[in-house]
Formats: sequence, structure tokens, C-alpha cells
Amino acid sequence: MSEKIISIALDAMGGDFAPQNEVAGAIEALKVESDFNIILVGNSKLLENELLNYQYDKTRISVVNSTEVITMKDSPTKAVKEKVNSSLVIASKMVHSKEATALVSAGNTGAVTISSILNIGRIKGVNRPTIAAPIPNEKGSHTRLSDAGAFVDSKAEHLFQFAKLTTVYLETVFNKKNPTVGLLNVGEEESKGYQLTLDTRELLENSNLNFIGNVEGKDIMKGKANIVVCDGFVGNIVLKFAESILPFLKTKLKDYASTGLVPKIQIGLAKSGLSKSLKVADPNLYGGVPLLGINGITIIGHGSSSPIGIKNMILEAVNSSKVNLVEKLSEVLNK
Repeated sequence: MSEKIISIALDAMGGDFAPQNEVAGAIEALKVESDFNIILVGNSKLLENELLNYQYDKTRISVVNSTEVITMKDSPTKAVKEKVNSSLVIASKMVHSKEATALVSAGNTGAVTISSILNIGRIKGVNRPTIAAPIPNEKGSHTRLSDAGAFVDSKAEHLFQFAKLTTVYLETVFNKKNPTVGLLNVGEEESKGYQLTLDTRELLENSNLNFIGNVEGKDIMKGKANIVVCDGFVGNIVLKFAESILPFLKTKLKDYASTGLVPKIQIGLAKSGLSKSLKVADPNLYGGVPLLGINGITIIGHGSSSPIGIKNMILEAVNSSKVNLVEKLSEVLNK
């Protein structure tokens, strides 16, 4: 048992399958560890009705009512400022007021980012937070892509800070000592790229980070660097493309199996091995990603997150709290 009880504020109305998946994921998370509680923020009537489907420790789940929902179609900044009674905004403010330890949401990524900045605040010295998304690599681990879409118009000093934030995150949460940092570029040569990458490279070269130089798109899944830094516009495109690979492979295998009996048998025999091999690319296995640089813990997940994905998002938030991630980020940035 930890000395303090961790409270996770779950945006129970965020996500494509809310609140069913959120409630189911919350119940599953409670089964894994005993030293945290969950606050479900959302339509209390819907949430209480959903909870009737489960057996659980009623002392560990509470419900806070909200009357509005920020949808995937909403303009992030406008929605956060106008929908003050939304589940996302209320949950964010609970982290700011210390009523909750962390925010977890599978809702509108832009809105989660803006709400975290406006309602929780940034760590002193942080210009912009970053999303450090994991992409599976050939080495059996993940390459962290930072930024994967928190902002789309970053400057060199922002990218440099993304590298610092993600380095501390890997060292703190995953015990990865002195992780390598690569700068995403169109070539490995120092002279390659445009002004943003040239300026960022200079900052990284003159830092105490473990910078290994430019890396190309093909190097991400090779695991050439533990961290690949890029602008959020580029990063989000790379991430969405990477996430499309698994569905594409499944479609092509299904198409091949439909061409005849022999192909169908071949795919059937290989199905178990293929499923196990490709499972590493399932985003529900890691659940969500932290919004690094916020003065509190925010975990952002896919809108289509399954109950397993929600469970893992919650556990990520719990673990980040236990290792004092925010405090360690603040310490490094303000040396």
C-alpha cells in the first residue's frame, strides 16, 4: 500500500463508446491494484445505471455529475471555454484543486490538451506540453514519438523541450537510463532538413541529452532511437499512418483467404502466430499516453478505446503518480 490514496478523475463521457467502456474499464482497473480510487465524471444517471451491471467495492468508485459533453467534432478551445459543465472540464479542475490526482480521458485529444493547459496548468518553465506516443519497434519495445499531435506549429525550442520531457518520462516511469534521442528528418546528414530541424539539431547537439543525430521515418520501427522528436503536425501524421498498418494487414490477409480453399487453410494455420506477433501494435495494450509538461497527470487515450484500453490508461495514471512523475519533470526543467 502506498502512503496516499490516489484518485483518478475519469472523463466518463469522453470516447466513442462512453460511458459503457469507461465504466467497464474502471471496474477492471480496480481489480489490478488496491491503493487507488476512481471518480467517474459524467451524467450521473447514466453512470449509476451502468454500474448496476457490476460487482465492485463501492468505497472505491464515486460519481460526480456533469451536464455537458465535449464531442469529437467540437472545436477544442471553444468547447473547453464554453462547456464549463462538461465531464472533461470538471475532471480537469478536480486535478487542479487536488480533489483528484490525475485526469484520464479518451475524448477529443485537442480538448483534453487545452483543458489540461487552462484548467490544470503547465509545469513552471514548460512552453508547450507534448504527447509522447509509443510506436512498436523491431527490438521488442517501443519508440516514443514526441510530439505526436499536441501542437502543430512548434518552434525549435519547443522540440528541444519535448526531448527533455520525454527523456525524464522514460527514465522515471520505465527506468530507461540515458535514452537515445533522434531528430526526425528527411536524411541522416547534418545539412538535411528545413529551418526548424536545423535549429532543433543545434540545440540538441549542445545539450546533455543522448542525441544521436537525424533519423528517418524508416528508423522509427527499427528502434534506432528510444525517442524520436518532431513537430506535432508531422508526428500525428506518422502516428496515424503507423496505426493504419495493422488494419491494412488484416484486410489483405482476409482478402487472400477469400481467394480459395488452400489460401484459407494457410491463413487459418498461421492465424494464431500472426495474432500473437501483431498484438504488440494494439493501442489498447498501452492504453493511453501522458501529456508531458502539465502540472498534474493527464493521460490521453484513443476515442475507440476498449475497456482494456481504459483500464490500462487508468493504470498508467496510477503508476505515473506513484513515481512522482510531475515532480521529477519539474525538478529537471527548473535546474
